[in-house]
Amino acid sequence: MEKIIKKVAAIHDLSGFGRSSLTNIIPILSTMGIQVCPLPTAILSTHTGGFTDFSFIDLTDNMEKIMEHWDKLNLEFDCIYSGFLGSHKQIDVVSRFIDRFGNKNNLTVIDPVLGDDGELYKTMGNEMVQEMKKLIKKADIITPNFTEVCLLLDKEYVDNINEEIVKDYLIELAEMGPKIIIATSIPEEETILNEKYSNVIAYDKENDVFWKIRCKYIPASYPGTGDCYTSVVIGSLLQGDSLPIAIDRGTQFITQCIRASYGFKYNPREGILLEKMLNILNMPVISNGYEILNYKSKK
Repeated sequence: MEKIIKKVAAIHDLSGFGRSSLTNIIPILSTMGIQVCPLPTAILSTHTGGFTDFSFIDLTDNMEKIMEHWDKLNLEFDCIYSGFLGSHKQIDVVSRFIDRFGNKNNLTVIDPVLGDDGELYKTMGNEMVQEMKKLIKKADIITPNFTEVCLLLDKEYVDNINEEIVKDYLIELAEMGPKIIIATSIPEEETILNEKYSNVIAYDKENDVFWKIRCKYIPASYPGTGDCYTSVVIGSLLQGDSLPIAIDRGTQFITQCIRASYGFKYNPREGILLEKMLNILNMPVISNGYEILNYKSKK
């Protein structure tokens, strides 16, 4: 049967309030012409960033039933995209999902959601970190922020770091299994003309090349931006873009969303004002200017 629309299996939580996870992923990928098939890991009244006393329903048993039904239907996906997990027990479910539905013709993307700003999220513990180290072995692409890079490698988090050390970290992560590491929120070691910057640095193991995009730091923090970023990267790759173009599109989109949201007075824990920005996903791409870092051979 002819494939009309590409499909992504999105293994994430559903938060009722606050833009994050599936409430970001579905509109972004749909806008980019891709069908999202959600496999919810948990249902929360709100996301966990900045809210307290939120309700949390673990859907591990339901995940098993959904996977079994999709298996009977012989569903095929162009991408498997895993993010926030409700418990470390779900690692095994996701691992078996990848074994069943992953193949050489599709992408497996894992966002190892563990923490930010040097700390674990409220619902995460060391057991989740250890299990996540096993799961990323099955990924084609992982998209950790710098905190998660450090957690996965048992490194100390610092708020500024030499670029050469970051490159060594990404090579070390790639040796754990993933083919491509896209690390976000890499702190710039120095300011440039009194401007503070944050970087996205990617490592392509197969071609042994690094890509870097420098982003001007905006003094605002919104939950759910990692979900948005990875969704745009996936959408871009499924549309046929190259890796550097995909990471550039993701960076541009998030930067513009943060700038637009920063101009309004509202509680930032609601997330970026995604609804105002979806239309730019279908506008012509003007490269921000990515840079190829020094080639470093593994040989």
